[in-house]
Amino acid sequence: MTAIALFLTAPHPCSYLDEESAQSAFVDPALPLTPTIYAELLSLGFRRSGDQVYRPYCQACQACIPIRLPVATFSPNRRQKRCWQKNSQTLAVIKPPVFDDAHYQLYLRYQHARHAGGDMADSTPEDYLGFLGNSWGKTLFVEFFIDKQLAGLAVIDQLDNALSAVYTFFDPAFADYSLGTYAVLWQIELARQQQQAFVYLGFWIAECKKMAYKNQYKPMQLFIDNQWLDSQD
Repeated sequence: MTAIALFLTAPHPCSYLDEESAQSAFVDPALPLTPTIYAELLSLGFRRSGDQVYRPYCQACQACIPIRLPVATFSPNRRQKRCWQKNSQTLAVIKPPVFDDAHYQLYLRYQHARHAGGDMADSTPEDYLGFLGNSWGKTLFVEFFIDKQLAGLAVIDQLDNALSAVYTFFDPAFADYSLGTYAVLWQIELARQQQQAFVYLGFWIAECKKMAYKNQYKPMQLFIDNQWLDSQD
């Protein structure tokens, strides 16, 4: 990959750890991105939000660690097996990444239930699609139906050798189905069927409850000191 210009944000309060300050390094927005370039950036610890590609660049904290799952060696634990079985009748429907009001209303219900008071709870349709969609990638919106009702949606980026889990949200009425877990398991199975090597899960933050769950998928690889390291912990 040729050199890519990065832009550093000003310090701001961390969204995940109280009393911490955060900064991010963003890829030059003028760079014409493609799924191939993005796959390379993912392998270097980057992540996307809408069209923007970034990675944490905090001077005093290294808590955000990129994580990915090697598909060939993944082994579900008992809880994940139970989740898979409970969702044996859950129907997955793959849709293009376009605005759908049913998706948007589901997103708002999820945000108000799980992240009340957060900025995303008041997202406009433009905010919503600007966060989940992008103009250069191969993105899938995967609907999950339970008893013929739209229960959840997973946003996935499809790459040449991997899937990247962008975001998952679900109807709080179906919380007992653990659709967040099921969506990851479903993506692992899709990647296996497509003979892809990895499923990227974004950043793992051990001290943040809403991000710490990612280490429940084993074995995993963590991007530390600019290299991917196997970890069972």
